[in-house]
Amino acid sequence: MNLLIEDRQSKISSNLTEFFKSILTTSLDHLGYDRDVEISLLLVEDDFIKGLNRQHRGIDEATDVLSFPMLSPGIEPGEIDSLEGDRNKDTGDLLLGDIVISTERAISQAEEYGHSIERELGFLMVHGLLHLLGYDHEAGDQGEREMFRLQDEILAKLDLTRT
Repeated sequence: MNLLIEDRQSKISSNLTEFFKSILTTSLDHLGYDRDVEISLLLVEDDFIKGLNRQHRGIDEATDVLSFPMLSPGIEPGEIDSLEGDRNKDTGDLLLGDIVISTERAISQAEEYGHSIERELGFLMVHGLLHLLGYDHEAGDQGEREMFRLQDEILAKLDLTRT
């Protein structure tokens, strides 16, 4: 497993590398996926994610998390172990894609919901990862229920539940 983190924000000063790695490991284990994957995580502020949201989704406002999967569109959840997608030439890891999180938005939402910043960042990471793996809460009621159930299960394993 390879998690590449680029930190382009100034709202959270602590090093979050081990935190995000533990979320990724727990998530992959819970979902039954091989850990031979690579994901890029970009931590940004609202202005940056707003530009990405406008460019890629046509929505001119900041959001909390965006995912950019590298796997084929229309992949069904659970199919990734059989895929022969792009791989890192040095490690052989399957390239899942990129997750972009606005720490500015995460801080605001943690305050709004009355839970820790760790819980909010954990939720955003799991949410983004599930999108990389083909889960989609916007694809109907069943997809939404399944994605939210998995998020809750993974966050409970990480002891990052809502208080």
